[in-house]
Amino acid sequence: MGTTHTGVVELHLTVRDMEETDLPDLACFYSELNLKQMTDELQRGPRDVVDHLVVCVPSGMPVAKGAVNYEEKPEAGVIWTLSVRAELRSLGIGTVLICASEERIRARGLPRAEIGVEENNPRARALYERLGYVAYGSEPASWDYQADDGTIRLYETTCTLLRKDLRPDHVD
Repeated sequence: MGTTHTGVVELHLTVRDMEETDLPDLACFYSELNLKQMTDELQRGPRDVVDHLVVCVPSGMPVAKGAVNYEEKPEAGVIWTLSVRAELRSLGIGTVLICASEERIRARGLPRAEIGVEENNPRARALYERLGYVAYGSEPASWDYQADDGTIRLYETTCTLLRKDLRPDHVD
């Protein structure tokens, strides 16, 4: 048997606006339906309604994505569609993405960030709570997804709603 070697690799990440040219690199995350929806969503960006962000490694390849919706709730930016490549989870990339999203929300002068997490996703909820988000309710949620056989089906779930006050003088 060979010897196992371990080491530490430091990743220099950048966060930037997502572009349509990023979609092929994101295809490993998503079905055709999701990619079509992302293309449609990117068209909303110029209307100043949603910021679509990607986290990139030094080569420029996106390894995570997310969005902030400024239309959904008054006085808040709603962070949604967060995803990190499966093989790169638990390395802090999601934290980088959420912090960049919060910076975008603050830059618009909004006092609060909100996020929903499926009740069956305790790892994501633990991350959000570690970053200062506090649960305040729950709501049913649903969206279309593409099944393995290519059919479009409705996925239904319940999401816990969390929020974080972004005002610099706020103390919990």
